[in-house]
Amino acid sequence: MNHHTKAAKVENGVNVDALLDAREALKEAPEAAQFKWRAACEWIDGVHSCSEVSGFYGLGAEQQRKRSFAIAADHPEVFAAEDLGATPAEIALSALASCLTAGVAAVAQNRGIQLRSVKAHVEG
Repeated sequence: MNHHTKAAKVENGVNVDALLDAREALKEAPEAAQFKWRAACEWIDGVHSCSEVSGFYGLGAEQQRKRSFAIAADHPEVFAAEDLGATPAEIALSALASCLTAGVAAVAQNRGIQLRSVKAHVEG
């Protein structure tokens, strides 16, 4: 009896082909790999501020996102603040955790590993 097994399709939501194609394209044009990420921040009141990200420089030109993203920053009430957003340190930790989990998903997709859950706890 001949048994044929078919590998299950892995779907972690990462377009690995596009990532690998981009890596190859950037090897051919390393100047396009120069990126500048930006955030514009405006003070609101006390230690409360709001940052906005909407565009960046990359692939040799200015790039505009489909929409802007707002990131509120403040401090907890125990610091005599209004607690209207995460502290800047928490925002930085969130960025590190997001980068870590995105990397895990991309590598897993590329290696054919189906994820069920990924969590990162970052402390600083």
